[in-house]
Amino acid sequence: MFTLESDALALPPGAIARTERYYLRCDGNPVLGLTQGRMRPYVYPMFTPAGYLATSESPADHPHHNSIWIASDHVHALVPTAPGKHEEYTYNFYVDETFQGRAPGTLIAGTPKLVDADATGCTIEIPIEWRGPVEWGAAQGRIIARETRRIAVSKAPDAWVLDVDSELAAANWNLALGPTRHAYFNARVADTMVVALGGKVRDDKGRVGGETIGVLGARWVAFEGPVGGGKQAGIAVIPNPADEADASWFVADWGAVSVGTFRQARRVVAKDKPLRTRYRAVVYDGAMTDAQIEAWVAGFPKS
Repeated sequence: MFTLESDALALPPGAIARTERYYLRCDGNPVLGLTQGRMRPYVYPMFTPAGYLATSESPADHPHHNSIWIASDHVHALVPTAPGKHEEYTYNFYVDETFQGRAPGTLIAGTPKLVDADATGCTIEIPIEWRGPVEWGAAQGRIIARETRRIAVSKAPDAWVLDVDSELAAANWNLALGPTRHAYFNARVADTMVVALGGKVRDDKGRVGGETIGVLGARWVAFEGPVGGGKQAGIAVIPNPADEADASWFVADWGAVSVGTFRQARRVVAKDKPLRTRYRAVVYDGAMTDAQIEAWVAGFPKS
């Protein structure tokens, strides 16, 4: 049975926890943590079924890479100024400092709720505010968007399957996202799994290595490598097959996998029409064949 509980810390008097973490457990064993970091919520730790860590939380080279997360560094609020005209308020929700002139915002998660839990899986629902930085006229930061994120977790032989369903709604004005390679669904593998330390990254076309995989054309990307004790683990990232034609990738041998639908062109999110995107991450022990990963593509939720 699945349970979700806050990781309460017994802090000394006067100490304050700056972030919060919830642990999802299955039959008492940890599956993953839901962490509210300094600038966003993310999945960490992420364990394989055998208990090995498959992702990295805040690596030294890119401390804003947070295990498994959602973000974008080009979020434009289209604020009307006159009939048929608007200004663009541009925000960065990817790097936790000013990036290319754009001040950072924060993603603030509400309390996660465990729903539809049984012996084989569960769904976690999380409300999230996309809030801009403190600025003139917005002492608490402007609420740019509201997201409802659902993470369905299911058991499979030697694997955990995460189906991440994100519904992003414009808060006060229409939004434009991108174009940018820093979006939307992201994973950063454990440091031990990078190519320089014996890892391997490939896609469904048989291409090996981040530069070879390139930007377009992959239906899935799998990163596999050592996790200690002579063991191997991997993570396969699969965008919704319905978005295959628009999906574009950034894949790096040093451990990053990103995929989204607005790298090549701007995508507008109207106030009355939220943007729904879906991604599957399969975290597994050992190695998977291409045929096994293709089965996870074929089984992608249709609704």
